[in-house]
Formats: sequence, C-alpha cells, structure tokens
Amino acid sequence: MIIRICLCLALLVAVPAWCQVVPDATGPPADGGDQMRTPPPVNGEAFPVGTGAEMRSNLLRVGLNFQTGYDDNVLGIESTIPVADVSYMIGATLVFDQQTPRLHQTFTYGSGFTLYQHTSARNESDQNASGSFVYRLSPHITATLRDSFQKTTNVFNQPYAGVFGSAQPQTAAVVAPFADQLGNTASGDLRYQFSTNGMIGGSGTVANLKYPNPAQANGLSNSNTSGGSAFYNLRLSSTQYTGMSYQYSRMGASLGNLQSQTQTQTIIGFYTIYFGNSLTLSASGGPQHLDLDESNVTPISSWTPDVNVSIGWQRNHTNLAASYARGILGAGGLLGAFKSNSANANARWQFGRTWTTGLAASYAIDKNVLPGVLLTNAGGHTVLGTALLQHTIGERFTAELGYTRLHQSYSGILAISENPDGDREYVSITYHFERPLGR
Repeated sequence: MIIRICLCLALLVAVPAWCQVVPDATGPPADGGDQMRTPPPVNGEAFPVGTGAEMRSNLLRVGLNFQTGYDDNVLGIESTIPVADVSYMIGATLVFDQQTPRLHQTFTYGSGFTLYQHTSARNESDQNASGSFVYRLSPHITATLRDSFQKTTNVFNQPYAGVFGSAQPQTAAVVAPFADQLGNTASGDLRYQFSTNGMIGGSGTVANLKYPNPAQANGLSNSNTSGGSAFYNLRLSSTQYTGMSYQYSRMGASLGNLQSQTQTQTIIGFYTIYFGNSLTLSASGGPQHLDLDESNVTPISSWTPDVNVSIGWQRNHTNLAASYARGILGAGGLLGAFKSNSANANARWQFGRTWTTGLAASYAIDKNVLPGVLLTNAGGHTVLGTALLQHTIGERFTAELGYTRLHQSYSGILAISENPDGDREYVSITYHFERPLGR
C-alpha cells in the first residue's frame, strides 16, 4: 500500500480527480498485432473523465490551490440544528504520468489544510494518494497494480472516484461528511491473450475503511473487504466482445461488540460493443450467492441476481459515463449485508478554448437482507451531486466555481439522521506547472 506521506498543504480542488486519466483498456499493440480489448465488466478501470489537454500523458504536473467554500451543515451529529460556516483551504498536488511502449505508470498525491472561520474545532488536514502501474510483460501478457489512499475529515475535499463498468469494493455506502476517515484500496490483475480472439485473466482486491473518532461517526462501522475474480474474454468481431466471469468477495464490519461477515460468489456473463473509439456499451449479469454471518443471528444463505449496465462516450472535448448496478454489498460503514441498487454518472464538456463545465451524480438505495434484526440498520438511500464551471486564465492559472448537494436517509445512524442534508458552494484559484517527460 502507498506509504502514508506526511501532511503538507491542502487539496487542489473540491473535485481534483477530474483531470486524472485511467490508462486505456487496450493500450498500444506491443508487436503491431491484433491485440484484444479488455471490456469494462472485467477490466476494473474507471471510464476516463478528462477532456482536451487533460487527456495528455508523459508529464509532471504540480498544482497550488486556494479555495474558499460555504457549507450549510458543518457540525453534523454535534448539533440538532444545521450550523453554517465559511472555510478556507490551501493545498498542493503532484501528478506524475509516464508512458512507454511497455509501461504506463501514474502517481497522484494531494494534501492540505482547511480552516473554518467560526467553528475552529473543525479545522482539519487531508491527504490522498493513488498510483497505477501497468506493465506489458510480453506482447500478450499485461500486469497491473493499483493503490488508492485517503485520509480526510471532509469528504467534499476528496477526489472523484469515477464511473466503473464492473462491480467495485464498497468503501462508503453512507457518507459522514465531517467525520475522521481512513480508507485504502489496493488491487492487482494479470491478463493473458492466448489466441487471436481469446483472453483469460484474474485479479485480487483488498480495501478497508476506518473511523478513528467513533464519536463523530455514531452508528457507522469500521469495515474491510477482500476478494478475487477470474474471467474468460472472447472477441466475436472487431467491435463485439462476450465472456464469463467468476467473482468472490468477503466483506466484514464491526461496531462495538457487534460483527458481521458477508461472503458473495457471483457468476456473470457479459457483452460489450464498441462504436468506433468513442462509444462503449456494456451489460453483465448472473446469479449471486450470499453467505451472511452476524452477531446473535443464525447464519443465512440465499441467491439473488447481480446486474451491471454501463455506457462510456469519450470525445476530444466531451466526456460522458454512466452505470447502473444491482447486487449484494456489505461493509462500507454499515453493519450487515444489503441489497443495493446504485447509479452513477459524470459528464464534462469543454465548450470553449478556456471554458469547461462538469457534472457528477450518484444515487444508491440499500435495503438490509435481514430487515427485522434490531442490531443492524434497516438501510436507506444516498443522493450526491456536483456541478462545476472552470475557466483557464493564461497558461498557469485556472479558476473554478462549484456546487455540491448531499442528501441521505438512514434513520438508524445518529451521525447523519439528525442532519441528513448538506450543501456546499466553493470558488478556487489554482496555479499549475507542467513539464513533459520523455518516452
């Protein structure tokens, strides 16, 4: 896992990961041959969210940022009446992205301090770091390692996670906006194209979420997730892929003396069609088996359908991605196992040489598979949305205006039930410097 780098300055912007670009799912053919793509249902990568110059690789980027924001609910559980305040943030980021014919490596780090005008007890420091290492071992074998770490007391200051076309480890089913949180996700995968139209692969993932100050996260549980998968990918034509995947996941949560252990095994079939290099449509689904073991409850087993649908559309100045997922999730701050339905979307449009706008939205509804158990939460729903407008000033400066809305409904969690809503408006000025890196 990425080393917990010492605290320095604050985070670059409220949604700094807009500019991060995930390596292309196919990559350049190493031998000029007919290399297969790895479709979204099995590649474990988020759809790209950058436009224009943000899509560049082989660079070293340094950014310094000042941001002021207005939050209408900064105390959360500490007050039954919403309390508003103005915050000031100073931060820095570092992005390293280098690509060669066989290797694509990226590293991003952001850190900083936030000061509140009146509620000084909320003054806090954040840091986040992520890394990706994609190495082509041979013309037909590719290995990938990824890691992402977050330490925050304000989720509005954290990078945007992106839209995935496959099931991902649940790291935060509910959002405690101003609670101390530590989270880390590490994964690795190996892909082997054994014939002109055939590919196999496997992956493993470990993730955890912790709340160091329980008083700020009353009702939320620490959690951990681990799992693995294996897939077979068949190319039907130059634009169509299908295949099968087996996925195993083990999700644990603890709250005081209470514990839950959720295990799922899923077999899915998938189909993906590519319309040129711009539009990707994917669908996957299959049976999912659940084994649930909770404190003071007889263990249960059951079957349920697992479904995932995604779309990605990438142009030079426009980007759109959206997904819908249905399945069983555990952990993520909630004790127990939950039937989850979720939808995520983001869009970004560069409508002028110096003007860009963006939207990001997510919705999740979670229902406990054991709703009658008093020791666990019955579930609820979360709605989160962000809109931004960005303007480039010269070669070094960028101004950004944004708004974020959060609404939650989880009646059994004191950390959010008293004040379930939050609104944030912010303005930021960023100075950034880039240097190209040789191939």
